[in-house]
Amino acid sequence: MGSLKHNWEDNSAARLPLLVTFRGNEDRGSRWTCLKVMREKIKNSSVELKDFSKKALEMGRSDPRKVIFAMKMGLALSLVSLLIFWKGTYEDFAQYSIWAILTVIVTFEFSIGATFIKGFNRSLGTLIAGILAFCFAELSMVAGKLEEVVIVISIFIIGFCASYLKLYPTMKPYEYGFRVFVLTYCILMVAGNRTREYTQAVLTRLVLIAVGAGVCLVVNIFIYPIWDGESLHNLVVKNFKDLATSLEGCVNGYLKCVEYERIPSKILTYQAADDPLYSYRSVVQSTSQEDTLLGFATWEPPHGRYKQHKYPWENFVKVSGAIRHCAFMVMALHGCILSEIQAPSEGRQVFGSELRRVGAEGAKVLRELGSKLERMEKLSSGDILKDVHDAAEQLQKKIDQKSYILVNSESWEIGVRPKEIEDLNDVVDTQEDENMQLGFKSLSEAVLDLRSSPVRSASVPPCDAARTMFRRWPSNLASNPELFTKGDECRTYESASALSLATFASLLIEFVARLGNVVDSFEELSQKANFKEPTIINMSPGPGKKRVGTGTWVV
Repeated sequence: MGSLKHNWEDNSAARLPLLVTFRGNEDRGSRWTCLKVMREKIKNSSVELKDFSKKALEMGRSDPRKVIFAMKMGLALSLVSLLIFWKGTYEDFAQYSIWAILTVIVTFEFSIGATFIKGFNRSLGTLIAGILAFCFAELSMVAGKLEEVVIVISIFIIGFCASYLKLYPTMKPYEYGFRVFVLTYCILMVAGNRTREYTQAVLTRLVLIAVGAGVCLVVNIFIYPIWDGESLHNLVVKNFKDLATSLEGCVNGYLKCVEYERIPSKILTYQAADDPLYSYRSVVQSTSQEDTLLGFATWEPPHGRYKQHKYPWENFVKVSGAIRHCAFMVMALHGCILSEIQAPSEGRQVFGSELRRVGAEGAKVLRELGSKLERMEKLSSGDILKDVHDAAEQLQKKIDQKSYILVNSESWEIGVRPKEIEDLNDVVDTQEDENMQLGFKSLSEAVLDLRSSPVRSASVPPCDAARTMFRRWPSNLASNPELFTKGDECRTYESASALSLATFASLLIEFVARLGNVVDSFEELSQKANFKEPTIINMSPGPGKKRVGTGTWVV
């Protein structure tokens, strides 16, 4: 028995080093895994940091105003921080200098208009809060033992009134002022109650806030000023150029029969693609940006090219609204390119030259208006819409002449004749119906005698192509491809595809009609803003110049 016990102890002692070795290897493996994970995280962090630094530098290069704004902010804070070292008579300035620093932090904005609004809100809110704090402080001191009750009730009244009034629609621009008003009142009441010096607390904070606001205005106005009015001006000019690019791209893309499969799939989720055709998106979505810039621009003093008192900034937004009205048509034109039902290329080429001319002339008008707005120059005496109107009229005439391409004329009632005439009364009734129907003939049918000549219609794509082009409508054909072989269904597809071409043409004509609103809005702006007269030079006439007198041409 003793030998058995001795042998077991020997075996246990022999197995112990193996167990220790296994656990040691396991610990070393886990530590190696942790080190490997940490190394990967450090490597990924360094890559992300490099990418962030690269994007930050690129942001500064693309818009140097952001770098200048940051430098001005640092300068304003440095100037205000000098109050910390104040050694003059009023030592409270050094003690409460944080009020001036906070004023710079919350008031200093990217542009001058935004800084004016923030400064006005903070100054007005602080002033009113200081006056009310002084009045309620005197009242609380008179109340004696009810001093705490008066202070608490006054804070409730102030908080209730300010929170309720800032919800009023016309008070929305002053929401920041209401917040400053409540915050300042509460701080003054608390600080005054502790020191029992309400008047000194109120005056000290008013002076320090005025110093901070003054530093913000001086630095922001006199060191590379950034004006929101100029930004609004540039935004409207950009809208003209972007819409012209989209219009030309839509017309050219439609005539080139851009296939649906080549369009990025992410357009189905309404995400912008990296394509010039999508430039109209910036025009449609610029409403909020324009409203913000308009609110800031109205606070800016006369400056630069905008020296007129009460400059008509709202007319810039009105012009942009007229451009947006046209942009909706360009969006609809782009929708025709992306539609499931597409017109055959043969039908598009019939109207190709007219469509292309309307698109080119429309883009030309937009670019000319954008150039005039950029130079702040009035329109010349000629009609800027003459060429685009002529192009639209030619397109409309071509549609009248070739309208049989846009519909399935075989199904017209005028082409239907009764197969059997039973008696003379039927003959008379038929003649009367025919005479009545002739009153509804289109211009194209008046040119072509459809009763005696075969009808020319847009060709139908092959059934294999039709399965792809019309894969979702109608549903019965999508589920039963054999029906493509039947004539009625193919004619249905033919009619639908032809109508899509008519839709594109009508949208383009509607775009031309809406251009008149843009021109009217521009002329109204040019009158109110006192744009300069168009440049007149003495030279021989050339393309794009109109003679207005002896030896003079308007560019």
